[in-house]
Amino acid sequence: MAILGEIRSRPWLLMGIIALAMLAFVVNPDSIEKLFGAKPGVYGEVNGEEITKEEYDDQLFILQQQAQQQGQPDTGLEEQAWQMLVQSKLIKQQFEKMGLTLTEDMFWNQLQFDPMFAQNQENFDAKGNFKVQEIKKQIADLQSSGNVEMYNNWLRARRAIEYRMMARQVFANVSTGITASKKEAEEMMRQRDQVANIDFVKIDYNNFAQKNPVKVTTQDLADYIKKHPILFKRDASRNLGLVYFPAAASPQDEAATQAEINKLFNQGTDVSEGKENFLNTTNDSMFIALHSDMPFNPQYFSADQLPATIKDKVASAAVGTTFGPYKEQNFYVVSKLLDKKPSDSTLSRHILITYKGNQAGANETRSKEEAKKLADSIGAVVKANPAKFTEFLKYSSDPGSAAQGGSVGWTTPATPFVPEFLSFLANNGKGATGVVETQFGYHIINIEDKKSGAMTYKVANLVKAIKPSDKTENEVYTKATRFIQQVQGKSFNDFSNLAKKANYQFLNPKEIGRFQGQLPGLGTDKDQEIIAWAFNKKREKGDTEIFTVDGTGDRVIAYLNGIQDAGTADPEAVRDQIEPIVRNKKLAKIISDKINASKATSLDQIAKQFGTSKLAGQVNMLSPQVAGAMEPRVAGAAFGVAKGKLSMPVEGMTGVYVLVKNSETVNKQPGDIKQVTEAIASQNSQQFGQALLKSLQANAKIKDYRIELYNQAAQQ
Repeated sequence: MAILGEIRSRPWLLMGIIALAMLAFVVNPDSIEKLFGAKPGVYGEVNGEEITKEEYDDQLFILQQQAQQQGQPDTGLEEQAWQMLVQSKLIKQQFEKMGLTLTEDMFWNQLQFDPMFAQNQENFDAKGNFKVQEIKKQIADLQSSGNVEMYNNWLRARRAIEYRMMARQVFANVSTGITASKKEAEEMMRQRDQVANIDFVKIDYNNFAQKNPVKVTTQDLADYIKKHPILFKRDASRNLGLVYFPAAASPQDEAATQAEINKLFNQGTDVSEGKENFLNTTNDSMFIALHSDMPFNPQYFSADQLPATIKDKVASAAVGTTFGPYKEQNFYVVSKLLDKKPSDSTLSRHILITYKGNQAGANETRSKEEAKKLADSIGAVVKANPAKFTEFLKYSSDPGSAAQGGSVGWTTPATPFVPEFLSFLANNGKGATGVVETQFGYHIINIEDKKSGAMTYKVANLVKAIKPSDKTENEVYTKATRFIQQVQGKSFNDFSNLAKKANYQFLNPKEIGRFQGQLPGLGTDKDQEIIAWAFNKKREKGDTEIFTVDGTGDRVIAYLNGIQDAGTADPEAVRDQIEPIVRNKKLAKIISDKINASKATSLDQIAKQFGTSKLAGQVNMLSPQVAGAMEPRVAGAAFGVAKGKLSMPVEGMTGVYVLVKNSETVNKQPGDIKQVTEAIASQNSQQFGQALLKSLQANAKIKDYRIELYNQAAQQ
């Protein structure tokens, strides 16, 4: 049921999610506030309407939450947040221009159709009626509870929902008049059913270019861009050269790591003067805490979740068996089997009682003693009569599960819940009720059901990372420093040639946006810092800098090869994108001129002239496929040329074609005139909505102040 389950940002039981801190904002918020004094920052404008720091932060927060919940990377969200805000502003402005309104009653009436609610069956009763009053009450209770964070999450969600409602109204209104006529449908059916039988010769661009290469100059690219300015409208970007110097461990470093783990495994440790090792220790978790590069994990895992080296061995191994040392990626590992048991699935529910000062009690006033007394009293009542459980949900500080009747769903020993909670579930049967204390407060837990599952394993892993030594890191630093000294004041060609000659890892990302977050092919924790460096207003083309990747000692040398301001794309920055098109146009002209100059009167003569073959095929206008390629111009020529006549050279997508039409036939396809008319109208409506938003954005006066603000903030 519900909204709270949809918008909650902190499920109290999920250790992994709670442990993850929210992404820090790109710059220190205090710096931004100093920049503007008491007035909040303005990040941009859309047709004169401001995009504020608060709006931007809220949109970014929502995207970060979604990425976190879906286990997706959280890089590049700044630009996504900006684009969503711009589009939302445009929709709102169009909504108001059309004289439309969104009243409070309309909001609640339309809420059931929003994806956030429509896709959750618990928001509807058995008859399919939307539980709007219950949802209103939940939100009112949330506001009155004083939980500012959770209520603010709802307000963020509501703003996003309102924009979606406005968008639906705008698109519904503008698409009402979009229809399809009978004539359109008839023409569509004719193009679909009519087939031309042709003989043709194709002079393939790639094959022709092998003997007749053409050069595409920067001016050629610029001329093409000039003819298609809308396609190449760009935000500010940078062209970078990057050389990556990984501080990879040497064979000597690996051997040292292997010797270290062998000593810990069976030769004793310095701490215990050689008397204790991983093989004979009586306290595995403490030994790992003291000596492993990864912490002890008390959870149970299925065999498939264990390292590949041991997953096929644990089933037949006795508890206490050790495996290794073995190499797993960049680690040496010794594993010890501590326990094995079936992975029972448990359906449980809980009531969380928090107190002032604990991790989930930010706005709580009761003391720990009062919380314990309340939890014990509730636990005693529920233990005697589980049916009374729901009566006490009003005391729960986990509104997300409370909205689900207190349920936390089905869990296994591998579920990332706090260990005290999992321990209660593991050691008690169906129907059991008890009070358990965790860092979040006191949980009244009731086990509703249990199911037996496959065997799971508890394994202690002693891990030593194979790291580069100080000597190796110093060698990498020396190599990177020597390289940056060599390229000081040199051209970009010199930079790239020196890197390639030395077999260094070289990258050339050409259109890097200020807020895209990650550099293609690099993916380090220095990516954002490198991008910020490139966009600093003090930077000039040819500047270089060296960056050190945190935790690894890797070095990255950056070379600023191009500065593109907002406007039309720099030709060289989009060479990879348009060079094939321009090249093919040049080749098409050469080929067509040769054909016209030869005055050939048959396909056989043209085939002989270019050393290719005459082919036969069928083509129609709706699906213009010829020789495995989509060639709409060839289809047009096939229906435009007279029967038996040699066509003019046709500049296709993959080559130049000359054809002769032998006949036309009709291949009637299923579908009557009504079905086709409705399909065209539906397609037109969808395309119009997309085109409208694109047009609004293309013609809007959009001002983006973010780069300027961040540059100023960096100087604070």
